[in-house]
Amino acid sequence: MGLEQNVPGIFTMPLEWAVNWARKNSLWPMPMGLSCCAIEMMAMVGPRFDLARFGAEVLRFSPRQSDLMLVAGTVTWKMAPIVKKVYNQMPDPKWVISLGVCASSGGLYRNYAVVQGVDNIIPVDYYVPGCPPRPDAMIDAVMKIQKQIEKEKLKA
Repeated sequence: MGLEQNVPGIFTMPLEWAVNWARKNSLWPMPMGLSCCAIEMMAMVGPRFDLARFGAEVLRFSPRQSDLMLVAGTVTWKMAPIVKKVYNQMPDPKWVISLGVCASSGGLYRNYAVVQGVDNIIPVDYYVPGCPPRPDAMIDAVMKIQKQIEKEKLKA
């Protein structure tokens, strides 16, 4: 499935392929940096690792303009309603990556104040392990989201 050239200079393609291609190559991440993992998330978009090479250059701090939420760090129960509210304000389709062991499972904070995994609040597509996770591992998760987007079916 892809581009077909029937007449010179004119390409035809399935609409689903074109929409998914545009979505996967223009992700706009919503950074939800809650603790030390946010520093590594900042490194991911910096010049050394350069997330822009993979079509996710623009970090948007407005949920209405974002389609990929990056939850980086410890989510406390006090912050949980805000994380959920921001997620709910994002337009569909939307995806979530949990960055670091604290966001994924609560980390070493086994107490009443910390959410034991952000998936208790919002659905998560990919988990990136580590304390803190490496920027290249985060980029790998973004690339996996792009592969997932490639295969999605359009909703009527």
